Amino acid sequence: MFLQSNFLDLPQNDLKNGFIETGQGYECIICGFETEKGLIYQKGERLYDSKRYMQLHIEHKHVSVFSYLLSLDKKLNGLSEHQSRLLELFYQGLSDQQIQQTLEIGSPSTVRNHRFSFKEKERQAKIFMVLMELLHERENSANDYIKPHETATMVDDRYKITPQENDKILARLFPDGLEGKLKTFAIKEKSKLAVLRHVTRRFKAGKSYSEKEINEILKSVYDDYVMIRRYLIEYGFIDRTPDGKKYWLK
Repeated sequence: MFLQSNFLDLPQNDLKNGFIETGQGYECIICGFETEKGLIYQKGERLYDSKRYMQLHIEHKHVSVFSYLLSLDKKLNGLSEHQSRLLELFYQGLSDQQIQQTLEIGSPSTVRNHRFSFKEKERQAKIFMVLMELLHERENSANDYIKPHETATMVDDRYKITPQENDKILARLFPDGLEGKLKTFAIKEKSKLAVLRHVTRRFKAGKSYSEKEINEILKSVYDDYVMIRRYLIEYGFIDRTPDGKKYWLK
């Protein structure tokens, strides 16, 4: 299941949609509600595919992604209470005069100034995002880090690992060879990441595994295979159906 605490690390388009596409369907990033591809869902007298039903879920359960993001703590969205209220009224399509009367502030020209200020912030945010992308590219190039897997639930310093460092970790933790058993999993988070990435090579992309099948594979890796399975899910390497009967590489 998607970890809600990490949803701000998602690509911008996923944040905008309010849901992510999983191997088997779609999952709401706000509450974790899931739909399954290939199934038809009914609401009232109408039928919907899994993607459209997920969009309806967000509309009816959470009003809109805009409203939810706006309701987040200031530490997350960077907005003051006054700014949040202004954006909410802008989103509702109210005129400058209507907003001025609703908030009882200055005059319509005051509201227009706020609109201009938000547009300036938007332009500045675009430049800042490009600057950060260029910075990350430079850092990755300079340090030759292994690229994080696309389904990583949260990318942080744990992912700053070079191929050389990765090889040393695996050699130390798999003393009988990379196809042998894991020596210990009582290790630092960065080492856990290297181990989990390596373990995924024992699974085939596009193939679904039963719980029994995945357990048998992981038993050959480590005695506490249940813990390894849990970490694989938490780190976004594998996914499963809500009932836990099917597993697959994400």
